[in-house]
Amino acid sequence: MVEPVGNHYVIARPVYSENAFNEEHEKLHRYHKTFWDHLKHYFSCSPQRVKKIALNLFPVISWLPAYRFREWVLSDIVSGINTGLVAVLQGLAFALLVNVPPSYGLYAAFFPVLVYFIFGTSRHISVGPFPVLSLMVGGVVTRLVPDDSIGNGNSTNISAINDERVMVAASVTFLSGIVQLLLGIFRFGFIVIYLSQSLISGFTTAAAIHVLVSQLKFMFQLPVPGFNKPFGIIYTLESIFSQITETNVADLVTSLVVLLIVFVVKEMNDRYKEKLPTPIPIELLVTVLAALVSHFVNFEEKFNVAVSFLSLRFQTPVAPDVGILQNCIGDGISIAIVGFAVAFSVAKVYSIKHDYPLDGNQELIAFGLGNIVGGSFKGFASSTALSRSGVQESTGGKTQIAGIISSVIVLVVILAIGFLLAPLQKSVLASLALGNLKGMLMQFKEVGILWRKDKYDCVIWVVTFLSAVFLGLDIGLATAVAFQLLTVVIRSQIPSCTVLANVGRSNIYRNRKDYTDIYEPEGVKIFRCSSPIFFANIEFFREKLITVGFNPLRVLRKRNKALRKIRKMLKKGELRVTPKGLVCMANPMYESDEELDNNKIEELDQPTIMTDLPIRINWSTDLPPGITVPQVNIHSIILDFSSVSFLDFSAMTVLRKTLKEFVRLNIDVYIAGAHGGLLDKLERSAFFDEEIKPSMFFLTIHDAVLHILLKKDIAKQERILHTISVFKCKRPRMLLTWKLSNPA
Repeated sequence: MVEPVGNHYVIARPVYSENAFNEEHEKLHRYHKTFWDHLKHYFSCSPQRVKKIALNLFPVISWLPAYRFREWVLSDIVSGINTGLVAVLQGLAFALLVNVPPSYGLYAAFFPVLVYFIFGTSRHISVGPFPVLSLMVGGVVTRLVPDDSIGNGNSTNISAINDERVMVAASVTFLSGIVQLLLGIFRFGFIVIYLSQSLISGFTTAAAIHVLVSQLKFMFQLPVPGFNKPFGIIYTLESIFSQITETNVADLVTSLVVLLIVFVVKEMNDRYKEKLPTPIPIELLVTVLAALVSHFVNFEEKFNVAVSFLSLRFQTPVAPDVGILQNCIGDGISIAIVGFAVAFSVAKVYSIKHDYPLDGNQELIAFGLGNIVGGSFKGFASSTALSRSGVQESTGGKTQIAGIISSVIVLVVILAIGFLLAPLQKSVLASLALGNLKGMLMQFKEVGILWRKDKYDCVIWVVTFLSAVFLGLDIGLATAVAFQLLTVVIRSQIPSCTVLANVGRSNIYRNRKDYTDIYEPEGVKIFRCSSPIFFANIEFFREKLITVGFNPLRVLRKRNKALRKIRKMLKKGELRVTPKGLVCMANPMYESDEELDNNKIEELDQPTIMTDLPIRINWSTDLPPGITVPQVNIHSIILDFSSVSFLDFSAMTVLRKTLKEFVRLNIDVYIAGAHGGLLDKLERSAFFDEEIKPSMFFLTIHDAVLHILLKKDIAKQERILHTISVFKCKRPRMLLTWKLSNPA
């Protein structure tokens, strides 16, 4: 019964052990579905299930009929136009990261958007090229088709090399799409949880460094080969600085001027975003200006022209090269996971902001199909760029109608006005690519913040960044994930273990080191482990428990050794039983532990047996000379298992053995707060026996404490009554017997 009294509450209920609670309150036996039940349900067919599957597989069916045309269409059109202009320029710029002709970046900005419109669940992200993925695809392209394969550099050879590189990029994109599609079909959308925010931040920052270094060769116009191997970034910088004297000054100056203008205008957009109706499209303005200058001044001879291979039609769909697929399986998996992780992270931000649900498995299917279609049309891997999605959302985009409008802009450029970008130099596109890195490079500020908030996350960020920078993005990502999982193991292996005490004489128990007004029942220790207990941390758990109390195995062995010696001395007549206890009749003989063991060490771990002795030994009083046993001031131990989510079989074995050691010393052990699933598992695993009983489990710590106090109070009263009855007895022999059994 619970009665509110002001801001207090009064509870009146019995002290409950788990057994007592289950006897008083009937527990329902629920049927838990097996794997086959889930499989049967998954393949079941009914009209309602078909409708549900259709709505889940084609989310556009659910939101498009409810589209508020009058309220949203103008915002989506404005947003789509702005996003489309940015998508065109980023597609051209990010193609340089892939080491393919810039025109293929337009295909990567067009086809995935159409697919995502039908299959995606986010309303605000802009699908298309992303610098990190572009760089990862570019690494595969450079490894399989290195720069030194260009040979004499004539136009025919360069064209063949470009075609080969386009096929590599398309094949690895197709493979990553297959991986994403399979993960989505088999409901593996949860894999994103293994990429923490710290890991993603460190990885994208490292990718920004790689993008920066990769674009230096276009800014300086130097023939720098690709180094897609560990420490490749160092070899790239070495190659650049060894040729620094051959820099094309015109390209370098152009790049720096464009970069400065882009950074300044972007800073103005961020600072005055609340006053500006729409961000200034600086990329578009710079691109148009650079193209006009290059066209009229005829800079083609001075500058390295970027869009010389721009096609004015769609490429014919192609099948992936099987040989290429065999050489980039690992790259395809890493590209698939990183692309999905980044896109889902961005989509989740906007879904929370605008309050609508996301489906991780459906997102995998959408991006997988988008990459399959994009790779078939010779595009490269797509995800979502943070800056482009920010433009789509900040300019008023409500749904993926804005994405369709942006794809129309890209289509117009591909079919109609692409030729106007032909004079555009690569140095300008390199500057535009670097101009989009500000957000990722500013993530360096997170290191200090993470250090103050969570040092483990800070270390994960630093290790991820360093491994991705120096080992490469693919090996670096695998290293970062492995290190992150290692930190989880370490934190689980060294859990927080504390000793609790009653605070404020209530039913609240906290760490005894944190409060002054505490109450600890005499002889009672309350021990909490705030972690699952499994094979990796069970020894740590045991050591901490021993530190709190004592080593039960050591005390048990000492007592059994003492009993051996007492039996031996009684047999030789060196000890005599008197009304005052045991009296030594000879000089004490100190024997080594080895002599006492007598090669029967296993007997020392058994319960102490005194039935064959004429007196019951009281270990807390003085023992015969020459016999020492550690004093034990604890009679009860409570283990708080409220934070223990699971207990594996290895830990269960060690825990059972440890509890037996305490029980054999007549120490009462109680386990409080264990969830029902843990109790069921212990019963199935034959955890209980004559020494370890289910009655040791209690609902709460307070229940266990009250039970101990009540038990000790009853025992004390029984001893008092026993004493009175003995003193009333007229037979001295009976009095002597009581004294011998209770020498205290």
